[in-house]
Amino acid sequence: MALTAETESRLYRSLRVASGAAAHLVALGFPAAVAVLARPGSSECRRGRGRGRGEGRMSQLSSPCPSLAGLFSWHPLLMALAFSFLMTEALLIFSPETSLLRSFSRKVRVRAHWALQLLALLCALLGLGIITYNKHLNGKGHFVTWHGLTGLLAVLYAGGQCAGGVLLLYPKLMKNWTLAKLKLYHATSGLVGYLLGCASLMLGMCSLWFTTTVTGASWYLAMLCPLVTSLVIMNQVSNAYLYRKRSQH
Repeated sequence: MALTAETESRLYRSLRVASGAAAHLVALGFPAAVAVLARPGSSECRRGRGRGRGEGRMSQLSSPCPSLAGLFSWHPLLMALAFSFLMTEALLIFSPETSLLRSFSRKVRVRAHWALQLLALLCALLGLGIITYNKHLNGKGHFVTWHGLTGLLAVLYAGGQCAGGVLLLYPKLMKNWTLAKLKLYHATSGLVGYLLGCASLMLGMCSLWFTTTVTGASWYLAMLCPLVTSLVIMNQVSNAYLYRKRSQH
């Protein structure tokens, strides 16, 4: 039996609401799981302050800490917060079905989007700085893996995207461009940046640290997290800009 147009519309809307709700849960749940796994700061070595309490204890306290493992443990958490939680929520703010601020004006949502994007960029920069310093302490090469290169590109792209967002706050700076065109380009280029961030997260889950910590079905479940949010965001941007623009021609 064929479905009516109204039934199909309701079904489609229900699926969008369900997928948006799932994206919210994944956006928060993934960094929370990473925080449990990484335990930021917990593995940092302690330094000794004196002598005379036994050679074994002295060795444990005063052993050098060139790798600062506790410092590294902040890197996965900060990157998960940046690209999984903050950036996802910054984009879901404009979702017509599942935005947490859909009852507020667009101006309020734009300001919230800006605040979340800046926080995401800050977390990403801190995460990048920490892993760079950690590799320097360990004498390892910088950005020699696909994960490292993709992560660097994602952070730099996020910085450029935030800078480009200024044009939407002050569209008069681009007199030859309409506001609608600026929104279209900002949304589509932002989608590319978001996908880069998710790709970096997925490559990070192929690293030695993650694969030795998470195994079996849990690893596949973790890999699904950025994939789910990517599909939801892609659908949102496509429906808001690309499909609508195509239908207007």
